[in-house]
Amino acid sequence: MTKTIPVFDGHNDLLLKLYQLPPGNRDQAWLTGDGAGHLDLARMEKGGFAGGFFAIYVPSPPDGMDYEALMRDPPYEVALPPLIEAPDAQPAALAMAGILMRMERVAKGRFRICRTAHEVGESIANGTIAAIMHIEGAEAIGPDLDALHAFHAMGLRSLGPVWSRPTIFGHGVPFRFPGSPDTGPGLTDLGKALIRECNALKIMIDLSHLNEKGFDDVAALSDAPLVATHSNAYAITPSTRNLTDRQLAMIRESGGMVGLNFATSFLRPDGRRAADMDWEPVLRHLDHLIAHLGEDHVGFGSDFDGAQMPQDLGDVTGLPALLGALSDHGYDQALIRKLAHENWLDLLSRTIG
Repeated sequence: MTKTIPVFDGHNDLLLKLYQLPPGNRDQAWLTGDGAGHLDLARMEKGGFAGGFFAIYVPSPPDGMDYEALMRDPPYEVALPPLIEAPDAQPAALAMAGILMRMERVAKGRFRICRTAHEVGESIANGTIAAIMHIEGAEAIGPDLDALHAFHAMGLRSLGPVWSRPTIFGHGVPFRFPGSPDTGPGLTDLGKALIRECNALKIMIDLSHLNEKGFDDVAALSDAPLVATHSNAYAITPSTRNLTDRQLAMIRESGGMVGLNFATSFLRPDGRRAADMDWEPVLRHLDHLIAHLGEDHVGFGSDFDGAQMPQDLGDVTGLPALLGALSDHGYDQALIRKLAHENWLDLLSRTIG
């Protein structure tokens, strides 16, 4: 049955959700849920969530704008927040790293921070949820890159040089629909140094949120497969956050991977941030990604707790329904297993080791 296939996920924002709660409420929200959001330990186990990349993301200061309302009514363009300096970003990033470590401790064997592909595979095999520490936007890494080594020692194995706002390393895409990912200059000299250091440490580089020139710079510099953990097909939904067929070809040629983002604004052809959609846009994006990347280089990158989910998915407990929709669409069990976790495991063996 498809519902028994474990799912490894390319991206979630649970750490940010927990960070924004009062400290005394975090354990309960993690272990049993708080009636909100998409993820908690109990629902992960119910939905067959085998693990994934847990993002450390430093939030921008509030500016009073209702971005969700803008994205419900395309066309839209969301102004990018200003750069955040490392001394201002590090306290939040360190706090979220600590939250992830506490999650492991209070879960008492049901959740494990993994540092190698072998540990991820071992965890999935024995039913323990596998977590990889990821940084989304490298604001907490200063120009000397010393903090990169500290986070690596804590377990960091995946990093996106930018979220959508700029960093000292490069430039992200604004949230714009319709719009091209070709939105500005490429990596800075510090960004190129960051890529080389990530390669040396076997920290996977995430291209999601990076603009097109930055993407090309990483492709020219990196000796690792190109990976976009939570992005979709620009040919179907022309959002700045989605990947063009040219970018997909480069990822395929590198032996890399794309995780399908479940955010409705990146799935729907009309670009709306609205849950009232069926499985058809999900299937169209998957068909396109598989056609351009091959069935060994596509997985899931949900964006749980960071985006609006389709109504038929809802939260992590909707994963069996998603796998059932893939089966109904004609995907066989071997392909569903690849998409659900096998492709991510293979990719991790070739990136983090």
